[in-house]
Amino acid sequence: MSVGLVIVSHSEKIADGVVDLAAQMAPDVVIVAAGGTDDGEGARIGTSFERVRSGIEQAMGEDGVVVLTDLGSAVMTAEMALEFLDAGAREWVRLAEAALVEGAVAAAVQAQGGASLDEVLRAAEGAVVSIRPEELEPFVSGDAVGRSAVGRGTPDGSDTPGSDSSGHTVSGSFTLPNKMGLHARPAAVLASGLLELDAEVTVNGVDATSVMLLMSLGLGQGGTVSVEAHGPEAQVALDLVGEAVESGFGESA
Repeated sequence: MSVGLVIVSHSEKIADGVVDLAAQMAPDVVIVAAGGTDDGEGARIGTSFERVRSGIEQAMGEDGVVVLTDLGSAVMTAEMALEFLDAGAREWVRLAEAALVEGAVAAAVQAQGGASLDEVLRAAEGAVVSIRPEELEPFVSGDAVGRSAVGRGTPDGSDTPGSDSSGHTVSGSFTLPNKMGLHARPAAVLASGLLELDAEVTVNGVDATSVMLLMSLGLGQGGTVSVEAHGPEAQVALDLVGEAVESGFGESA
């Protein structure tokens, strides 16, 4: 089982679209759309207490549910639905203060990786998008951003993978061969795979377990993916990234 997600939007189409997008990143996670009103009019804008309540029931499993909303009254509807849950169920539901699309994608990847309820919530609330990594403070440390400006392999900045004397820090650089580069699906592949490893990994200075931060790098075809990994499974992490990148994530070049 994994943490489930409920997507609440004033628009039924928006909720359905966010679910479709997030589901591409997390095929094993239950993600339920709760958009629009409950009068059967798909074009009508609004939220439905009954749809949100039903969505929570559908998404609820042993690990709990995170609810994401778009605009203010959607939050009110979700809060009302939570108030009507019994105490035992309410304990396992979190209402995220997050951007709907970015939060849903980040939360879905974390849930796919088996993260806890509060970890999924934090991923949703910490999701940001920027084309400039230096604007991502405090989500990326200044130290990490600074390191990204220097080549990762040897001290002279070459692309040769290296390790320290302990053998627990490794680094390397790889070139993206696929047309779309490091877009949403490849970013999710990397983030979800690395979440399962006992290693701290950065790609071009950002946290490699964050889909949104990876996407924010804006790396297209021919772009360089510079990886630094530290920890017991650092080499496994480096190999995972290298193999995924060099294979083009299964996409055409």
